[in-house]
Amino acid sequence: MGKFMNKIDFVVLVTASKANPNGDPLNGNRPREDFEGYGEISDVCIKRKIRNRLQDIGEEIFVQSDERCQDGFKSLSERAKNNEALAAASKAKDSDAYAKAACDKWIDVRSFGQVFAFKDKDQNVSVGVRGPVSIHAGVSVSPVDIVDIQITKSTNSEPSKDGKKSSDTMGTKHRVEFGLYVIKGSINYQLAEKTGFTEEDAEKIKEALLSLFENDASSARPDGSMEVRKLYWWRHNCPTGQYSSAKVHRSLVIKERDDLDHDTPNCFEDYDIILNNLEGLEPEVYEGV
Repeated sequence: MGKFMNKIDFVVLVTASKANPNGDPLNGNRPREDFEGYGEISDVCIKRKIRNRLQDIGEEIFVQSDERCQDGFKSLSERAKNNEALAAASKAKDSDAYAKAACDKWIDVRSFGQVFAFKDKDQNVSVGVRGPVSIHAGVSVSPVDIVDIQITKSTNSEPSKDGKKSSDTMGTKHRVEFGLYVIKGSINYQLAEKTGFTEEDAEKIKEALLSLFENDASSARPDGSMEVRKLYWWRHNCPTGQYSSAKVHRSLVIKERDDLDHDTPNCFEDYDIILNNLEGLEPEVYEGV
């Protein structure tokens, strides 16, 4: 596998149309938003989708969701304990060997890092791995309009005590009418060197970002309601990068068009996307899958 040599920065543009991009469990699962009304998608949510896409293309994943579990293990400690290389390193109390074995085995560990903190009769380990791939929370370009929809259930969840309870139990669904979200990220050379992250791994991360919402449909996000529109991929010409990640990300300016004939943007074309030139650093631009 090719050694990862040059820093990478990236920006993903995602649209949500009549969908709940990321529900907030502390707010009735309404779409996440900040105090100024801008929509948010947590970095944890984005990494979950990347892991799912990597799993779909045949990569081994350490942090598997329950519904996508492929090895039968129901917890992270169980998955780690049943790996021979990790068990041997844990028994030898060799933290470096433990981290290397985990990175060699699972692409999400060598990409995002992982904290291994397990303590039971079979293993006693506390190992931290810092990954080279960092992901910001996605934030909408404009404030989002959240719509609450009342629904009824055709069947009761529980039987009524007197048998007279109507089956039309009320409920609520929430959605964003339209939002353009910006997800920023970077891949760090120094940390890639430590975890064994390769050029091939970087290409797989790119592939996952371009198809982020494949096999992700639900009642909150019907097929086609979430879409990757653009991926900007800056590959620097040196390990530490020609410019800071902040400057690279700022070079992409997205704003509402001045000639809108409606109050708020309701489609991707309602935005102007301006890419300011950084000398010696041109991004590769991809359309979503």
